[in-house]
Amino acid sequence: MVWMSFKPPYPQVLKEPGKPQGYATVHMIAGLMSAQMDSFGGWLPNDLTLTPGAVQDNLPNFQLGVLQVVRHSARVLRDNLSRQRTSDAVHRETDQAHTAYNNDPFKWAFPSAENAFKRGNSALRRFAGELGGSANVYPRADNLIELLKIFISELGTVSTRLLEAQDSGKVSWFEIDDNFYFAQGVGFAMYGMMLAVREDFKGVLTDKNALKITDLIVNSLKSSQFEPWLITNGAKNGFLANHSNNLKVFLDDARQKLKSLESILDQG
Repeated sequence: MVWMSFKPPYPQVLKEPGKPQGYATVHMIAGLMSAQMDSFGGWLPNDLTLTPGAVQDNLPNFQLGVLQVVRHSARVLRDNLSRQRTSDAVHRETDQAHTAYNNDPFKWAFPSAENAFKRGNSALRRFAGELGGSANVYPRADNLIELLKIFISELGTVSTRLLEAQDSGKVSWFEIDDNFYFAQGVGFAMYGMMLAVREDFKGVLTDKNALKITDLIVNSLKSSQFEPWLITNGAKNGFLANHSNNLKVFLDDARQKLKSLESILDQG
């Protein structure tokens, strides 16, 4: 159980000279899910009762947070990033990936969550192999805005959950750590996605003078990945820390800067 509780390493952008635009983003989406399943213990939310993974709740909730961002990113890739016009056909591989990632994460068989997510990863890697040929990613400002809107909305949702955790009447002590690690999983995955965005959308970000704020977003998301020994819900003037509030500060900061980046990109 101790080994199964360790989070995967921070995401790394896949940089290969000469690769088509979008390569880093596509591989980041697949890589985020691979990291969860390749870690010691694998995908934990669907573990059977009385197995080591089933009696944990921190890392399983973290993995569910990562999955949430992967699902959003795969949908935007399918509907926006990989299409030059809204009238263009949806690419088969992006559609398969989106469908696979939306399988029940708690399902043990028929199909298992792991098998479904692996199919999604394989579909995205096939798509990446076709980039520059029968597949494309269009790193335009309007496409990036669609991705940022989803991230802003998701950070708003987890921020609300963290705020409710500070009200003892709304969230029990037994669920505080669930909220905390789900939110951290969201921040972890967005950190990886924003690194990939900085790589693939560098031309747009440079033209809009937005590289600096993108780096600040990345830093805020990385700062959300602190690791307390014990998640506590202390009062502002109490002896124990309020870790939900501490995490909320970093995610709220990232959200506000994402909104600023959206506004910059939306300008002519």
